[in-house]
Amino acid sequence: MSFEEYAALARQLSAQHRAGEQHAAAESARRRDLHAAVDYLQQRLTAQGQRLDQLGRAIGVDQPPAAPAAGPGPGSGPGSAAGPGPMAPGEAAAWPSPPSGAGSPSGTGSGPSSAAGSGLPAGSGSPTAPGTGNGEPAGAAGAPGRAGVGAYPQLPAGEARLALPTAVSPAGGGVPAQRAATADPAMELELARRMADEADRHGQQAELLAQRPALLPTWSPLARAVAVYAGCGAAAGVLVLMLVLASGVGLVDGFTLGAWICAGLPAVAFFGGYLVLGRWGRPAMVAGTPPRYLPLGFLICFLVVPMAYCAYLLLVRGLR
Repeated sequence: MSFEEYAALARQLSAQHRAGEQHAAAESARRRDLHAAVDYLQQRLTAQGQRLDQLGRAIGVDQPPAAPAAGPGPGSGPGSAAGPGPMAPGEAAAWPSPPSGAGSPSGTGSGPSSAAGSGLPAGSGSPTAPGTGNGEPAGAAGAPGRAGVGAYPQLPAGEARLALPTAVSPAGGGVPAQRAATADPAMELELARRMADEADRHGQQAELLAQRPALLPTWSPLARAVAVYAGCGAAAGVLVLMLVLASGVGLVDGFTLGAWICAGLPAVAFFGGYLVLGRWGRPAMVAGTPPRYLPLGFLICFLVVPMAYCAYLLLVRGLR
């Protein structure tokens, strides 16, 4: 071999060495990127888990309910030894094997003694053709003496050892087992990132819903407070009308009626609206205490009740 051939071989080996180093560096960089992506996804999942715990505590759910324990199967119990239970889907039925001394389906001429007495060769059974067990012929598979037609052929010992293994599937047996395809780490990480983004989107929607109160969620806090205080004042106005009717028949005196109209029922309406806003007008997740507009509520309640009484008096006088 000449010097030029040695030089060309050396250059080829050097190029292969450099290509191997570049491939190793690229593989190392890819692994570092994968590890960094895994750490980032782990941090995102940890933060999502903490946020979900906060949402669960806000709505009163600390942990998911435990799954009920599976009860005993239908085949267990004292009566399981009496016979097999119901067959599950995809399970092969366990048929009982015939006794060792069974010969022909008809039950006659079985055993060596009957074969000798009937003049037939030993182990031949009976002269009747093999059938299905109920007197019917077995078809082409059971016809003796026909070449190529009969029972399923038996593989030789050497070929049986070389036969491919098969896996029994739930749908039926004899289906070759499929090898699981090798998962691509980059593709799996991309799918995990997409699922994490979807979880973030649903989490933001849940937080927006948690920041709305159960009572009139689409209304502003001021409009909600005005509606609640006005509703409580209207209910107190109905009670004022009932007290006026009771005073007309002599059940309530004038001093008691005036006290309830001027102070009692307005105060009851005000505290009722205050409690309703605190119970159903507060979001599940909110920073601080939501405003209840106490001066506005006091003004509304102490104006609605006397105005209801004045409206009743004007109505009565107008009808007269």
